[in-house]
Order: sequence, then structure tokens, then C-alpha cells
Amino acid sequence: MVAMTKRVKVFEIVFNDPSKTFYCSGDKVAGKILVEVLEVTRVTCMKVLGVGCAKVEYAKGKQRCREEVDYLKYEDVVHLDDHPADTDGSVILRPGNKYEYSFGFELPQQGQLVSTYKGKFGFVQYFVKALMERPAQPAMECRKHFEVEEPLDVNTPDLLSPTGGMKEKKVTCMFIPDGQVSLNAKIDRRGFCEGEEICIDAKFENTCSRIVVPKAAIIAKHTYQANGRTKVFRQKLSSVRGNHIISGMCDAWQGKSIRVPKIKPSILGCNIIRVEYALMIYMHIPGSDKLVLELPLVIGTVPYNGFSSRTNSMSSQDGSVSNASNSWVSLRMPSAPPSYCDVTRDCSLDQPLTPLLDDYDGGDSPIFMNAPQFQFPPLPAYSEVSVKLLYTKGMQISIGYQYKINLIFVLLLFRWTRNTTATPACFLSAEPSWQSTRTELLPIINGFLFHSKHIRVSPCGSELV
Repeated sequence: MVAMTKRVKVFEIVFNDPSKTFYCSGDKVAGKILVEVLEVTRVTCMKVLGVGCAKVEYAKGKQRCREEVDYLKYEDVVHLDDHPADTDGSVILRPGNKYEYSFGFELPQQGQLVSTYKGKFGFVQYFVKALMERPAQPAMECRKHFEVEEPLDVNTPDLLSPTGGMKEKKVTCMFIPDGQVSLNAKIDRRGFCEGEEICIDAKFENTCSRIVVPKAAIIAKHTYQANGRTKVFRQKLSSVRGNHIISGMCDAWQGKSIRVPKIKPSILGCNIIRVEYALMIYMHIPGSDKLVLELPLVIGTVPYNGFSSRTNSMSSQDGSVSNASNSWVSLRMPSAPPSYCDVTRDCSLDQPLTPLLDDYDGGDSPIFMNAPQFQFPPLPAYSEVSVKLLYTKGMQISIGYQYKINLIFVLLLFRWTRNTTATPACFLSAEPSWQSTRTELLPIINGFLFHSKHIRVSPCGSELV
């Protein structure tokens, strides 16, 4: 004969503070077990279990690797308040009524728990499980998960210390050396929290023939251990990049920032699951492997306060201030200031000083400075330089002249004369029209050349001498 399973309308766990998103070490987990039945049901026992464990499971070839570690084990039997029970402790639940079983327990102290985690090949989880045992029927159970976040302060001296490094790589092309690339980077601290900015100071140098690109990324490294085997899973979370660097050039980052995304804190205290973070600064080299520099990071839960890193310097400043105050007290101040009658006023000078303002005998105001007269350098000595312009057929010009700018002016005047008063044939023959035009033009040319370079031009037949 098969017993019919009695149906239950409501069987769930509710925490007293539903708005609480996570619990920490030492916190109390409290709540109620709500039960409603559709028919008369006898419950022999109601148990509450608090469970916390880390589990790793993955396949390595044909072998299945499994490992499990417990962090929380709690078990208790709860009873209904103000409800009659039989001698064996069982109670009868009737339809139409709501029954509540209260429970509560404290989590272990700090250092004994691991933060909640869910990864590709393992997890760390915490939950409360309720078991309702009934006679001649299988036990019913329900679960309610809760998150645990171990506090990790990034304001410790170890995490506030700066870190950095340097890497270089020789690049080859078909076993032929092709220069090298190098990078040098540092950050001001190792500990960060979600949403904070990581400021990077780096210098990149490229002496190979290829164009390289500097980049930076936040990397998560998940390590799983089971059955003596280790499996590592790497994941890129966020990244930034710089400008291209051509051959023979370098580039520098001054406070280049990358934001920490929304991620879980580092897990460093678990034996089978380890979550680590790193800032990977690297240079992408076409046709070759990347040049990579990894700086370790720790993602915590207590944000940076900006003061812990200066504790030592502030304490030293306090010491110096106290010493300065003591020395100030020890100073011996004079009883009275010296008398001004003892000060001698001797304004005699051994030699006269050059005054800033000239002496004025006229009626002008003496506040204006008398500017000295500026003396121009003397003109160069007069010299005659012969300039001969020979007009030949085809308008070829033979020039013997050392002052080019004056020659250009002469040629421009002749060109203007040719375009306005004579035809090109006039330059090849000594016609009256050309003679008259030349006679009017020569005084102008002589006047210009005389005032500029002291050169004189005079007519001589069909030539200019």
C-alpha cells in the first residue's frame, strides 16, 4: 500500500531583514519558517540547517575532478511557540492556519569564512535549509540562500605601497634582429575597490621597424584545485589603449586611468578556489608576441580613505612640529627693542651713481626720462660699379652686377617701359622713340641707384653702362 503524500500550501524561509544584501563574519542570521497546509498534517520534527561550502568540479580528460570544503555547519530543531505538542514532540497542523518557526544563529568570526563566489568551474555558497519531517512520508525541504562578504580593507600598509616594473623584448624578423621594445610602468598602490580609478604612469619605447600599440587591462585569474590538479581560467574585465608608436619613437602615460568594474572582491583564503586580479600593461607588436607586464591588484570591500598612506609622514610632521615648538620656547627674546637714536645715518658715497633720470634745466617735468639720441652707423664709402646690360637678339642679357635687388628694380623699370612706351623692336634698334624714352627713364634709375647703392647709370649708344 502506497501512502498518499499530503499537500502543503506554503513552506518557505523568510529572513527578518529582507533588505540586507550580504552578511559578514560574526553577524546573526535570523528568520522564520512559514508553513501552511491544505489538509491535516502531523509534523514530527522541524530542523534548520546553516550550510556554507566551497565546491570545485570540472573534467580533466576522462577523469572527473571534484573537491569540496565546508565553512559553515549549523543544525538545530525549532518548535512552534504557544502550540501544544504531543509527548513525542510532534504537532498537528490544520488547514486555514499560518504557522511560523523562528530560528537564528551567528556566523563564525573573521578569518573562518570565504566570500560568496560563483565561477565557471566552482562556487562558494551559503544557505539556510529547513527540513520538515512527517510520519510515513518523505521529508520536505526548502532553501534560502544568502551572501557572505568578508571585509577586506585596502588601507593596510601592504596594499597602500606602490608597485611597478620594467620589461623589454628583442624583436626579430626571420631570425634577423629588428630592434626592441620596452616599457616601464608603476601605480601608486595595490589595493582598490569597485568603481575606483587606477592611475598608471608608464613609458613605452619602440626601436623596431614596426608600429606598436600600448594597452592596459584589468585581468581576473581564477584558480581551481581538485584531486591534486589545478585549472586556471583568465578573464579580461576592462581595458584602455594609447596612441600608436612608430619606429624610433616613444610615448608616456601620465596618470592614465582605468576604472575598476563591478566585480567580486579577491578570494585569497580558500584552499580550492582562488580569485586574484592584476593590472596587465602590454604592447601589441604585429607579427610577434605581446610584451606583457603584470602588476598584482587586490580588490577589497573597504574603500580607500586617502589618509592611511600618509600616516608615517603625518607622524613625522607632528614630531617636527613638537620639536619646533620646544625650540621656540627655548629662544631668548630681547627685553626691549634697540633705540633708533643709536642708528647713524651716513649717506655719503665714495663714488657718484649714475642717475636714472637726467638733470633738466628747462621747464619740463623732471619725472620724464631723457632718452639719449640714437646714432646711426656711417654710410659705406662711395664706389662706382659698372653695370652693363647688353641687349642681343632673343632678349638675352649679360649682367655684371653684384647687387641683385637693385638689378631687379632696373629690370622691372625697363619692363614697364617696354610695355607702355615701346615695342620689343625698340630694344634692338636705336630709334628716336626709344632714345627719348631712355632719356626720360635714366634720371629716375640714377636717382634710385644713387640713394640705395651709389651706382650711376649713363647712356652710351645702344648700351647701358
